[in-house]
Amino acid sequence: MTNTVIIHYWVLCIIVLKCMQPIGACAAMRSLSDDDSVFLNDVQRRTFKWFWDYSNPQNGLTLDRAPRKNGFASIAGIGFALTAYPVAVERGFLNRNQAVEKTLATLEFFVKSRQTEAPIQTTGHRGFYYHFLDPQSGLRFRNVELSTIDTALMMAGVLFCREYYDLDNKRERRIRELSDFLYRRVEWGWAQVRGGLISHGWKPETGMLKHDYKGYNEAMLLYILAMGSPTHPARDDAWQTFVRSCRWIDFYGQLHVNFTPLFGHQYSHVWIDFRGIQDKFIKRQGIDYFENSRRATYAQRSYAIENPMGWKDYNSNIWGLTACDGPSNVDLEYLGEKRHFWTYTARGVSALGTRDDGTIAPTAVGGSIVFAPEIVIPALKAMVNRYGEDLYTQYGFVDAFNPSFQFESVTLGHGHVAEGKGWFDNEHLGIDQGPIILMIENYRSEFVWNIMKRSPYIQAGLKKAGFAGGWLD
Repeated sequence: MTNTVIIHYWVLCIIVLKCMQPIGACAAMRSLSDDDSVFLNDVQRRTFKWFWDYSNPQNGLTLDRAPRKNGFASIAGIGFALTAYPVAVERGFLNRNQAVEKTLATLEFFVKSRQTEAPIQTTGHRGFYYHFLDPQSGLRFRNVELSTIDTALMMAGVLFCREYYDLDNKRERRIRELSDFLYRRVEWGWAQVRGGLISHGWKPETGMLKHDYKGYNEAMLLYILAMGSPTHPARDDAWQTFVRSCRWIDFYGQLHVNFTPLFGHQYSHVWIDFRGIQDKFIKRQGIDYFENSRRATYAQRSYAIENPMGWKDYNSNIWGLTACDGPSNVDLEYLGEKRHFWTYTARGVSALGTRDDGTIAPTAVGGSIVFAPEIVIPALKAMVNRYGEDLYTQYGFVDAFNPSFQFESVTLGHGHVAEGKGWFDNEHLGIDQGPIILMIENYRSEFVWNIMKRSPYIQAGLKKAGFAGGWLD
């Protein structure tokens, strides 16, 4: 894309934007400059297109990553997709009937899919679903685990549908009925086998997985959904057991509950507005979990500015570490010393540890826009301006890039090395696309948050976990 074409494109977008009155926009959007509004609208439109193009219209199953051949569907990705469709409706990218049709296809599939403890020819068990599914049949993909957190991410999207589709017609009533059934069917307490903690998952071949969710991470959402269930809830002490091992530590001048990859500071916040509400633990620290995520975001940026490992391009606008793709699992010499690079791994930095190979994930930045728009929007724009179409495609940002990885003779896991620019992924991941489009919308209009505040299950889960104040009161 030439500079002339880019200029003409943005001028046209500004003209179109001035003629539109986006549904659901609020003061948050009106405070944006025209240029920022156009840019964020374009990011959302492109990112939504990925979900629309890579979710099977017959059963609603969303691919884990695309474009690629012989892929598999992700139940977490489905939760993001179900939430992204209404955002697209409100932004004018999609009409409501289209969203209703694909949402119904998704929910009908999961209600009718086979739930059994058998290891094959099954989609889930006890209301939970397998981490990955065959995108056509919807059956368990290979020997993956029945995933508690991924089921929770899917259920967040399901409950969003329950509240959003509120018209009094047959199809939207059906969406509400199916959504309610799917959530009520999950036997959350079954996954608690070591006190109040919830296990990562279960396999029919070996039983419950040995690790549990504890401390501060993306499982905030899991515990709140589990505790809010009117049918199969988690134990009353689940939340307190979960947060007991939180680590309140200073990192790069930001005192906060640490978690190393940024996704742990983002996922639960996609659907739940934690501003002004507090449980006992975070109240003792004098902040809320929203402020905690803001501090984590700033700490990561400060790390990139200092750049202790000397990675190429790290600065105040090029930053962001989280779980994402990478170039290759290989040891190579960089700046005179041997460094290890990874393909997919949970990158990040905190007082708890560092996992950094120079690979930057745009979702780490975009998913933090609600916490720190003043540093996130300039960073996203700088990335597009600096790396162009290698990074920013018809489906928005590719999953990751690494300016330091310019080793053209190395066998890559995927992606390509652009001469003088570094490694760029050639795929997009649903669980990383989701926080970008949805958090941008929360920043622009608080749309996802406001819809989810209607949910009696979210309210019940938060209150049972000991949250109070703000909008909960």
